[in-house]
Amino acid sequence: MTDPISDFLNRINNAQALSRPEVKIPFSKLKYEVAKILEQEKFVEKVSKVGRKLHKVVKIDLKYEEGKPVISGLKRVSKPGQRVYSPAKKIKPVRGGYGFAVVSTPKGVMSDKEARKQKVGGEILFEVW
Repeated sequence: MTDPISDFLNRINNAQALSRPEVKIPFSKLKYEVAKILEQEKFVEKVSKVGRKLHKVVKIDLKYEEGKPVISGLKRVSKPGQRVYSPAKKIKPVRGGYGFAVVSTPKGVMSDKEARKQKVGGEILFEVW
């Protein structure tokens, strides 16, 4: 079985490598929530649900500045073979605060800043910078 979050990150990476204006990813609630966080943190332009029932996809409009992608790196932290959990106090800033981590908590999926603010830990899915 493939890892849906790694697939999500790879699709974004590949689309940016080809300077595509958008990328479409098979829909799931988790992927949609993660994409919304990327939008809130201003790493992508716009996120929307497209299609119905079995043909639903998450459409992400990628963001570029001076021809270069805003997302310069993506790193999967917690993998299916090795999960990585962290309490709120031990969630470290990514790249000295230039990036952020996406954390799956009991209160939902959120950025590392939000998790620290709400004092809630969880599984660190991936880092973006």
